Amino acid sequence: MFAEKTNTHYASPERATRDELKNEIEIISKNPIVDSLLNIVSGLLAVLNEHRQIIALNEVFLHMLGIEDAHQVFGLRPGEAIKCIHSDKCDGGCGTSEYCSTCGAAISIVTSLTRNKPVERMCSVTVNKKGEKIDLYFRVQSYPIQIDKKRFLLLFLQDMTKWQQMANLEKVFFHDINNIISGLVNASELILMKSNQDVKELGKIINQFALRLHQEVKIQKHLTREKETQYNPLLQKISVKHVIHEVKNILANHPDAKNKKLKISSEIPDIHFTTDSTLILKVLTNMLINAFEATEEKGEVILSVKESKERIIFYVWNKGEIPDNISRRIFQRNFSTKNGNGRGIGTYSMKIFGEKFLGGKVGFTSSKKEGTTFFLEIPI
Repeated sequence: MFAEKTNTHYASPERATRDELKNEIEIISKNPIVDSLLNIVSGLLAVLNEHRQIIALNEVFLHMLGIEDAHQVFGLRPGEAIKCIHSDKCDGGCGTSEYCSTCGAAISIVTSLTRNKPVERMCSVTVNKKGEKIDLYFRVQSYPIQIDKKRFLLLFLQDMTKWQQMANLEKVFFHDINNIISGLVNASELILMKSNQDVKELGKIINQFALRLHQEVKIQKHLTREKETQYNPLLQKISVKHVIHEVKNILANHPDAKNKKLKISSEIPDIHFTTDSTLILKVLTNMLINAFEATEEKGEVILSVKESKERIIFYVWNKGEIPDNISRRIFQRNFSTKNGNGRGIGTYSMKIFGEKFLGGKVGFTSSKKEGTTFFLEIPI
């Protein structure tokens, strides 16, 4: 077993001895009910001991892991078997790092063992697969069972990654596309009412909306892929004031901003810069929507902008504090503290769009005294 000194930030680091593990594997292998379940269940199924170690798993799980011999993973914990990027952060392994207290799988397993009853959670996890980091999303169900006076845990995993991506598409993409199409429709209706000298200006507006629509499709195509794909930003020169104006329009009737105030700093730099306007609006509106969600009714969210050493920095502040255990996963794909489908893509996209595609930096600070401030820093 691990020495008692082994540190843990969540679950016990203790493991079964080699003889204990061998005995538990034998007990499970001879049980006809468990054997039937391992052969019948079409999803991912593993059997864990009280130390959260794998002592049996079905063929589907083996196939997902890319191995043929189950003995290769006996004694490992689930996060170690699937190669979660946090499973080796502490000597105690899976379940003991600072990240594990917010892991849906760890919570499901530990709670089920503690309360001795079935527990279900959703789990967002990043794994190393053939040298690449892959984001996965599982529904995790833990069921305690008693065999030969020993307690074990049936662990069912349902891969919901594709489902989550489609939920994200439905929640975000169609909402944004609808806004752009509405702009196109309104502009085209105005063309029919205006004189010829106004047509050229309205044509420019329609062209801008059409370009945004084209970029929006490419952006959402990127977000719904398991692996990061190439995206070529549509660079154009815009002003900081134009960005602020567009953000205000987008949030004017947003449900999360209802009965709350958006305060714009009076010191907005009067400068132009080159960027992808669709992406920068995506990042800023996601920051603001998150801030409004964390703000109580009649509360205030502040948007400010500063210029510093050939860079522009946008700040979004709200009064709330992000707990330490949540802040560690804030930019992880599919991770969310909110209920409902299609969550966990907003903060992830901020990081990808702001840093990888715009060449800037995205981050935040949070404390009980100072509140929470997200920032987007991009080169002029």
